[in-house]
Amino acid sequence: MFADNIFLKIIDKTIPAKLAHEDDLCLAFHDIKPQAPVHVLIIPKKVIRTHDAATAADQALLGHLHLVAVKLAKELGLAKGYRLVINCDEHGGQTVPHLHMHLLGGRDMAWPPG
Repeated sequence: MFADNIFLKIIDKTIPAKLAHEDDLCLAFHDIKPQAPVHVLIIPKKVIRTHDAATAADQALLGHLHLVAVKLAKELGLAKGYRLVINCDEHGGQTVPHLHMHLLGGRDMAWPPG
C-alpha cells in the first residue's frame, strides 16, 4: 500500500534523512545513492502516488515543488545548470510509490538520459 512508504517515514521523521529543505508543503533531502555530485529528492508531504495521479487540485503544489527546486539549485551551487527528473510508474523507473522530483547537478548531464 502506498500509504506506507519510505518517504512517508522520512516526512514523519521515523527514518533519518539529510534535509536540504522543509516547509508546510514539501520536504527535500539528499539521496542516499546519489547519481550526481548533487542529488536531492523533493517530495510533497501530501501523498500523490505517481505523477499520473496528480489532479487539477495539485496544481499549486506541483508548482511549489518546482520553485523549491530553483531555490535549492541556487543554494547548492548549480549555477551552470541542473536536471529535474520525475519518474512515473514502473516503466518510467519509479521505485517509491510517492511522487518525487530528483534535482541532479554538479556535472555535465548526458542525453539521452537512459
